[in-house]
Amino acid sequence: MKFYLIAGEASGDLHGSNLIYALKRQAADVSCRCWGGDLMQAAGGDLVKHYRDLAFMGFIEVLKNLRTILHNIDFCKSDILDYQPDALILIDYPGFNLRIAKWAKQQGIPVIYYIAPQVWAWHKSRVHAIRRDVDKMLVILPFEQEFFKKYAVDTEYVGHPLLDALAQSDQHQTASDSPFSSRDTRQIIALLPGSRRQEVSKILPHMLSVTADFPDYQFVIAGAGALPSEFYQPFLENYPNVQLVQGATYDLLRRATAALVKSGTSTLETALFKVPQVVCYAGNPISYQIAKRLVSIKYISLVNLIMDRPIVEELIQGALNHANLKTALSAILSPDRAAVLQKEYSELRQKLGDGGASDRAATAILKMFN
Repeated sequence: MKFYLIAGEASGDLHGSNLIYALKRQAADVSCRCWGGDLMQAAGGDLVKHYRDLAFMGFIEVLKNLRTILHNIDFCKSDILDYQPDALILIDYPGFNLRIAKWAKQQGIPVIYYIAPQVWAWHKSRVHAIRRDVDKMLVILPFEQEFFKKYAVDTEYVGHPLLDALAQSDQHQTASDSPFSSRDTRQIIALLPGSRRQEVSKILPHMLSVTADFPDYQFVIAGAGALPSEFYQPFLENYPNVQLVQGATYDLLRRATAALVKSGTSTLETALFKVPQVVCYAGNPISYQIAKRLVSIKYISLVNLIMDRPIVEELIQGALNHANLKTALSAILSPDRAAVLQKEYSELRQKLGDGGASDRAATAILKMFN
C-alpha cells in the first residue's frame, strides 16, 4: 500500500514518523512518500520536501511568501499524481493541507486527516470544507471528537501521540546522552522559543532578557533541529553564559526546574515532563491583530485548553515583556506554586488517556482499505 503524508512543522514530523513506523509494523507492504523532516525520513518515508522550507508563520509572512507557497502547492499536486497513492494522510498544517485535501478529493484520492486543524478555535467555517473533502478524521484531543461529530464528520479519537513519543524517549535515554556540561551544577531553566525562524526571532530576545535576574540558575535554549546553530549566535552575543543545545529538547526538559515556552505543542510536552512553565507568544503586530479578531478561544496553550482553565500563565504579545516575564518566572520557581502545578499536570495526564495513539491511528487507516 502506498501513502502520501504531508507535515509542515517539527511536531508534525515527530508524529508523522511514529505513524510511519506503526503503519510499517502493521502492514509489511506499506510504502510512504512524504513532506516532513528528518524523523519521517528516518522512519522510512521518501522525503520530498523538508518542513524548514515550508514554515511561514502569520498572515503578513504568508503574504510575503505567497509565490513560494503557491509553487509548493502546484509541485505537491504534481508529485501526488506521479506517485498515485492509495490515500493522502494530512498532518495538521491546515493552511496548506486543506487546499491539498480539496484538490485530492476532486481527483478521487481518499483523504485522511491525522491531528486536526484547530477549527474549533478559529475559522470554524473550515469545518464544512473538512466534511466535504476529508474521508476520515483522526483526532488527538478529547473534546475534538464531539466537536467534529456535531458537523457529521467521520471522526475517531486515537489519543495524543506525544505520550508515545515521550515513552520512546524515556526508553532510549541514558546518562551518557546528555549534551550538558557537568561543570555547571546550577538548576536549569529551559528556553523553548519555537522551531520557526520568525517565531524564534520574536520570542527568544524576550526570554533572554530575564536571564540576568536569576543568577542562581543556568539558562539553556532548546535549539530547533531544523535551524543551524549559527542562526542563534546573534541572539547570544550579549549572553555568553546561556547554553544552546540542539535536537535534545526532551533531555533538556527532563533536567529542567522551570521553562519559558512558546505557545504550541511544546507547552503540552513541557507539562507532560511536569516542568513548571510560562507560556510566551509574540508575532508580527498586524498578524496578531488579525488573528485576535478571528480566534474564539480563551487560551492559547494546549495545557489550558485541555484543562479548560488557566493552569499555566500566558504572556501574549504586549504582555510578553521583561517585567511580566520576571514576575511570572519567579512565581513558578516557588515551591508552593510548583507543587500546585504538579497536581494540575497529573490531572492533565489523566485526561489524555493511555498511549498507543500512533498504533490506533495506523489501525484505523489500514482498516479503511481492508
